[in-house]
Amino acid sequence: MLMLSAAVEAVLEVRKSRFHARVAPVADRAAALAEVAAMRARFPAASHCCWALLAGGEAGMSDDGEPSGTAGKPILNVLMHKDIGNAVAIVARDFGGVKLGAGGLVRAYGKAVSDALATAGLVAPVAMSALWLELAFALESRVRHVCRQYGAALLQTEPGTQLRLAVSVPATAEAAFCRALTDATQGRIVIRHETPVADQ
Repeated sequence: MLMLSAAVEAVLEVRKSRFHARVAPVADRAAALAEVAAMRARFPAASHCCWALLAGGEAGMSDDGEPSGTAGKPILNVLMHKDIGNAVAIVARDFGGVKLGAGGLVRAYGKAVSDALATAGLVAPVAMSALWLELAFALESRVRHVCRQYGAALLQTEPGTQLRLAVSVPATAEAAFCRALTDATQGRIVIRHETPVADQ
């Protein structure tokens, strides 16, 4: 699946109704519902605020009072067609007084989201490797320098008689990263392929 890098928006007008679409990156359902609440607050006069989400392994949708299957489902279909795995798409509709019919609603909600996604930045997720590094405190600055060079993120630090660092590094760079660490410390580092424990 692709990942949405930043929120995108568009406005579509169909027979005097205005469809305000927003597609935002979210990690899970809770974050998606927070985005929906924020959209409702932005458009308090909207007759409907329909949405769909694909994030955190979850899918969901809401027609928010529109006829069943005419809003949430077409919105979700656009996310699925684009293969986006971390987004909520929301469309707030200002009713213009002209009924669009079921087919018209399906087309309008789907097009509003498609228009927003036309400018979206979609990226492939990067697979990461998690490593524990054990080293003398005197070598810390060298190791941190290598981490910066390879885009490794520090996840956790455990001081003791030796320093233990939990890092994540792009999987494609792991072998080169480990070689660079060994070279920078002249072999005075232990690299363990263990899953770090997240900070509590």
